[in-house]
Amino acid sequence: MSNQRRHSSSLKPLSISIALALLSGSAFAKSLTEASTLLEAAGDPNDSSFMKNLGLKIGGWGNAGITYNAASPDNNFNGPVTFGDRSGEFQLNQLNLYIQRAVATEGSSWDFGGRFDVMFGTDSFFTQAYGVPGSDPVTGRPLTRNHWDLDLLGSDTNRFYDLAMPQAYLEAYIPIGNGLNVKAGHFYTPIGYETVPAPDNFFYSHAYTMQYGEPFTHTGILGNYAVDQNWSVLGGAVTGSATGGWDGGWDQQLGNWAGIAGTTWTSDDKNTSANIAGTYGAVSEQSDKSWGMYSIVLKHNVTDKTHMVLQHDHGYADGILGLGNSEWYGVNTHLTYDVTDKVVAGVRGEWFRDQTGYRVGSPGRTFADLSTGASFYALTAGVTWKPTAWLNLRPNVRYDWVDGTNAAGDGRYRPFGNNKQDQFLFSTDFTVNF
Repeated sequence: MSNQRRHSSSLKPLSISIALALLSGSAFAKSLTEASTLLEAAGDPNDSSFMKNLGLKIGGWGNAGITYNAASPDNNFNGPVTFGDRSGEFQLNQLNLYIQRAVATEGSSWDFGGRFDVMFGTDSFFTQAYGVPGSDPVTGRPLTRNHWDLDLLGSDTNRFYDLAMPQAYLEAYIPIGNGLNVKAGHFYTPIGYETVPAPDNFFYSHAYTMQYGEPFTHTGILGNYAVDQNWSVLGGAVTGSATGGWDGGWDQQLGNWAGIAGTTWTSDDKNTSANIAGTYGAVSEQSDKSWGMYSIVLKHNVTDKTHMVLQHDHGYADGILGLGNSEWYGVNTHLTYDVTDKVVAGVRGEWFRDQTGYRVGSPGRTFADLSTGASFYALTAGVTWKPTAWLNLRPNVRYDWVDGTNAAGDGRYRPFGNNKQDQFLFSTDFTVNF
């Protein structure tokens, strides 16, 4: 009977959460739909002769969702799981607007363009140029943080919501050989598989690899060149960071330049591709210790409807204060199946090892309770449904568990809700493109 009561009571917050998600989500979707209707009535500004003559496009998306944590954590955080990091709370994750002039990808003429993005929502915290921490990772010396997009709304008045400007770059197509594209400014990283923009990911939640193992953005210069129909290469220099060139800004650590490079191979039939990319540089202006990582991403169309992605990352930071040389590495895989033209089912499995406990924090938003080293495991299953071209829904279930010791070395590491070693998450979100 006690087990039955426990199970019955645990269903109540789930039903309440679903109800709130439906009510809040439907209200948010209704607002966006009404806005879209008004825009359509006024005419698509991208169809105007002014925009077409300049080659400009404006657009965006709204992404929101809710996550139910079976552990019902007292602090409402989903442990080290980020982005949808609050349990039982409706989150407006991303309201992203952009203006862009895309440049040519081939031809014999120069072309110039660029892009600027601004994002509001709970994901903005993870997307800002936070690559200069409060103190140097190696020396412990206090640092002045970037002012590019940190605390644009004021940290004292907004606990979870903020603004980020994740992209602001100029771009040029240079007609050399097969054509060279060059970006200069602040832009999303080309490293890895998952990325920040919600429309570009299959799952609502993210892999540990993406959140803790890779950069999100860079500030600097990046060039892309197609060698032939099978091979392409990229390379450049990034700065403004005290974490090896990751997530740098415009006004601090500008003397700390790092390198970024990569190459992609694609088969003749376009069914298989392999990409390797990474960064390498000094930790900061104050320390010449090494900080770097690489990511290998393999993609293969098993059949016309079955698609597989296999990713391996390895990163390191030398001489970290109190920890010494630190490493993180792991493997994750995505397998998706096209049920129909509008419905896709998928699973993701991951193992991520944080060798010294330097990378993974719980909760991720406050980065507390570091381990002395742990392996994180996650299994996610879900569906994406696109009933229309402008709407995408992604319900999924996720199970996380960890194997490691706590910081004091006197017991098991328990980073999940209410001091647990594992957790179940049930999430759903929707994305409206406009």
